[in-house]
Amino acid sequence: MSNHEKFHYKTLEEVKAKCNELGIYIPFANDTSILANKLSIRNITLQNRLGSAPMEGSDSTLDGSPSDITLRRYKKVAEGGSAIMWFEAISVAQEGRSSRTQLLITKDNVDTYKRFTDTIKEAGLKKNGYAPYLVMQANHSGRYSNPDNKPAPLIAYRHPYLEQFRAADDSCIVSDDYLKQTEENFGEGARLAKEAGFDAVDIKSCHGYLFQEVASAFYRPGLYGGSYENRTRLLKNSIKAAQAFEDSSFMVTSRVGIYDGYPIYAGFGQRTDGSMELDLTEPIRLIKELKDMGLDMVDLTMGNPYTTTHVVRPFDMGKYPPEEHPFEGIARMINSIGEVKKAVPDMTILASAPTYLRQYCDLYTAGAIEEGLCDGMLFGRMQFADPDFANEIINGRIDPNRICLTCGKCGDLIRSHKPTGCVIRDNKTFMPYYKEFLEEKKNLPANFRG
Repeated sequence: MSNHEKFHYKTLEEVKAKCNELGIYIPFANDTSILANKLSIRNITLQNRLGSAPMEGSDSTLDGSPSDITLRRYKKVAEGGSAIMWFEAISVAQEGRSSRTQLLITKDNVDTYKRFTDTIKEAGLKKNGYAPYLVMQANHSGRYSNPDNKPAPLIAYRHPYLEQFRAADDSCIVSDDYLKQTEENFGEGARLAKEAGFDAVDIKSCHGYLFQEVASAFYRPGLYGGSYENRTRLLKNSIKAAQAFEDSSFMVTSRVGIYDGYPIYAGFGQRTDGSMELDLTEPIRLIKELKDMGLDMVDLTMGNPYTTTHVVRPFDMGKYPPEEHPFEGIARMINSIGEVKKAVPDMTILASAPTYLRQYCDLYTAGAIEEGLCDGMLFGRMQFADPDFANEIINGRIDPNRICLTCGKCGDLIRSHKPTGCVIRDNKTFMPYYKEFLEEKKNLPANFRG
């Protein structure tokens, strides 16, 4: 059996049979009715259990503001009925941008962001009778920083596995003083997010970016490495800095990676013996502590999209053949999130990565919520392909003719720093950018073509 097979399941029973063959469990409900239930967090009421996950578009203006194509993308999702929109990574530090066209929020462009969020809320309210809840994901790209569209890594420590994919040396290691300043930057980012009209700010710690890398800095000396307390210091102190701006209309949250899945060397949420085996001891401890600090909602995810793509978003076609069936990745994701939810039942937990299941992702989401594995679900690639997914599901089932095919072309666009969306479903808009990518790829040395 090839683990790199295309999704070919004609019925849900075929999906379940394959899961049985693999010896794994993925929950499925009989219908999607539970997804129309409201979700209450503090004084907030989300109108359904569905939301959009962060998906970078690489389409900012030169000063980091949203462009017309950025606004087009988010208006579509707002009109599509998502109760919560967890925005793509917005950098709070110029040197931490993932590209020259990654969104960046500053005191100089915050008014532009205010008009942006106002327009998105108005679009949702006009179409659906409610405005989506908007979360700004504050980020520092760390090892994956490309502020001038060329690698400029800022790393927590040397990692031989990760450096097979992107070179770094000792000069790239950030100092403790830099990390202390980063805590202040994220506090300021929260202030700007509030001023810009977002309803919440996410202090992002996932997917191999700076905060997630510090969480696995087992062998780093100083205040931010070694012990669990040190490795979680950056996240916790940044959250505290952001919480200075919390009130009844603005909340601090976090998107947390609970498992890196690196095959060699250290990774967060896995055993430190060099194996890939998952160990949720520290992730559960962290989520408990974040709850004690006053966080009432988190989104949980896994993996590193640059190196362990199959962990974070199982795929049909990608850069490498994974050693596991995509269903195994989905099972790991949702059952691990479920373990955290059961350990911290009072925390509102949103789950991630339903898209690979195509036309069955809605029944999967409903099943996960029915079984208490999560409280809601964020959809990533699906929103590019079908921004109306939420309304379709709330009204019965997702449209099988509009689903994401997990072909990976949107990932090609983001990695080439081009405006990003669905090349298949939004062909007129994004195929020209994809053709540019293919032409540029021809001119790259063979070892850079991916």
